[in-house]
Amino acid sequence: LTPRPWTQAQSDWAAELLDDMPDGPVLELCAGAGHIGLAAVHGSDRRLVAVDREEVAVDRIRANADRLGRTDLVETRCRPLGDALAADEVFALVIADPPWVPHASIGDHPQDPPGAIDGGPDGLDIARECLEVIAAHLHDEGAALLQLGTAAQATDVGLPDGLVVTEVREYPRGVVVCLR
Repeated sequence: LTPRPWTQAQSDWAAELLDDMPDGPVLELCAGAGHIGLAAVHGSDRRLVAVDREEVAVDRIRANADRLGRTDLVETRCRPLGDALAADEVFALVIADPPWVPHASIGDHPQDPPGAIDGGPDGLDIARECLEVIAAHLHDEGAALLQLGTAAQATDVGLPDGLVVTEVREYPRGVVVCLR
């Protein structure tokens, strides 16, 4: 798969942020094929932990890491978000690209597998799970990038205590919210 333009833009933003992040690994939640995280850490010595609930996605991440010669720095985990990390794991940067399409609208996106885009009734169920993981595992001086569908979703998602929005960037398909 070739990264879509907004996916590449998110990777570029993540790579820019890494220059000012503390030491430590990068976490990619709802990683899919791993494009965002792999592109973000490309050219660095940062370790990437890529999490997805689908085995086919984890297989693609591994194949993409192998093509890039990054298998020694990429760890994949095929688990639900709430079970993917040990309590003491901390990440300098967290990237999350959860499904954000409201369930009633998944038919509007026939090019995407329903399970990869179905975010529940308001499109935010899995994004909220990502936020809980981010709040529990983000380094105090780190940052997180969360992709959503609309600016309204960025307002509606709600934030756990300790996280604040520092910037929102809009793309042709979706928005990316920076959290600290």
